[in-house]
Amino acid sequence: MKTDIEIARSVKMKPVVQVAEQLGIDPDDLELYGKYKAKVPLSYIDRERMHRSKLILVSAISPTPAGEGKTTVSIGLSQALNRIGKRSCVVLREPSLGPVFGLKGGATGGGLSQVLPMEDINLHFTGDFAAVEKAHNLLAALIDNNIQSKTRSLGLDPRTISWKRVMDMNDRSLRNLVAGLGGTGSGVPRETGFDITAASEVMAILCLATGISDLKRRLGNIFVGFTYDKRPVYARDLHAEGAMAALLKDAIKPNLVQTIEGTPALIHGGPFANIAQGTNTVVATEMSLSLTDYTVTEAGFGFDLGAEKFLDIKCRAAGLSPNAVVLVATVRALKYHGGQSLKELKTPNVEALERGIVNLQKHIENIGLFNLSPVVAINKFATDSEEELQFIKDYCTMRGVPCAVADVWGQGGAGTEELAKLVVTAADYCCPQFKPLYPLDESVERKVETIAKSIYGAEAVDYTSKARGALKRIADLGLEGLAICMAKTQKSLSDNPALLGRPKDFVITVRDIEIAAGAGFLIPITGEIMRMPGLPEEPAAEHIDIDDEGNISGLF
Repeated sequence: MKTDIEIARSVKMKPVVQVAEQLGIDPDDLELYGKYKAKVPLSYIDRERMHRSKLILVSAISPTPAGEGKTTVSIGLSQALNRIGKRSCVVLREPSLGPVFGLKGGATGGGLSQVLPMEDINLHFTGDFAAVEKAHNLLAALIDNNIQSKTRSLGLDPRTISWKRVMDMNDRSLRNLVAGLGGTGSGVPRETGFDITAASEVMAILCLATGISDLKRRLGNIFVGFTYDKRPVYARDLHAEGAMAALLKDAIKPNLVQTIEGTPALIHGGPFANIAQGTNTVVATEMSLSLTDYTVTEAGFGFDLGAEKFLDIKCRAAGLSPNAVVLVATVRALKYHGGQSLKELKTPNVEALERGIVNLQKHIENIGLFNLSPVVAINKFATDSEEELQFIKDYCTMRGVPCAVADVWGQGGAGTEELAKLVVTAADYCCPQFKPLYPLDESVERKVETIAKSIYGAEAVDYTSKARGALKRIADLGLEGLAICMAKTQKSLSDNPALLGRPKDFVITVRDIEIAAGAGFLIPITGEIMRMPGLPEEPAAEHIDIDDEGNISGLF
């Protein structure tokens, strides 16, 4: 069996100018990055036209180590929509180098449902991550420079500054550092560290900004810390937003590539879903809606994380409303939630499937909380038995939920046409009015409680003394009206990664609440959230190589 990279390399790609012509983009307007990648100017966003298009959100059940293939389904679905005569584009996030060289691997789909050029997208691509990294670190440098200044100091208290530096690589040794050592000329010593670039608030801002002016406004609103006399300091007080936006002038433009079947794909932005909103950029989604009839987009991790944030943060901020929601499930993931061990997931086990299907049930219920209806996509694997597949289909039929088996890896668009037809029906004829889960003018505690009880199924929410202090600080700053972006493990509906299936009678503990005023949300921290992962015992990087002709191997 061919690997993903071997399949990708066997495809003859179209020049990106031909892909652009499918969308009605003038080739002269493209900013080319070689023959197969290009940036598209924001002038192609037509906010009147885009509201006549259909937005399809692809989400999933709670993820497992076996992988659910949400990105692969998104790509296969867009290919299938084009196969049945619909003009569609898939809009995805950009991969981070951390997982590529670490454990998880790339994020460009798989099999016959991939975006190309696979190697470029998984590596440096068009430099967007590097631009975010530079803009973020510029603010860090300006902060330390202001602390050092004798004439222009704002009186920043270094103990209140939470703004770290970032880099797009897993490196655990950089998590916690002391900067400014080396004497008076080298700065003021203080504790700091590094996060991975995908966890940067600048990345979250880039993905929510509607243009350059909005980008600058949001960058200026980044909360930096307090002065010694307790006055808040924002990035605008350091006059940082203009230079930061200048570094992002190209990064804000969506990237155009193609799928294995030549379907247009816009890949743009890459925030984490368990610390930020986990969705691609507003401008890429708006551009696809402006240029096609059906836009397929995905949100990170399960519906409780990425999709809830897509709906409550991104859609609310951009005035978007999904017309259909696809919920991806797999036989093996549901068996894992039912207690079957990872090593035995290839063995048929309807009993484990029956125990684990409550996870699917909860996510179906959660979609209804937004006044939306799901279409379930069973991402098919070769080890799935017909009995197991039929069990899931029967379960959905009994609950009136449309469901289709999709062989996105093995057959690409051809294996996803049944799902595409169900999605078209849902998008065109089942159009309930989307509503957010909570109003922004509620208290922070009430908004957190609504998410925890309604989406996760928690019995209650508890706050540590540190989190209580954060609530007071947020109130004092007048930031209670911001949206909520929960930081939680993706492995469970609860804040305990060991609780699989559909946990009940648990308490969510909020340890702290961070302020992302530029992005427009607050981040309640639950559990242990890793912002600078480490490499595994055997990193994927050890198996990546390049030959004399420039062919890369080992990516997956």
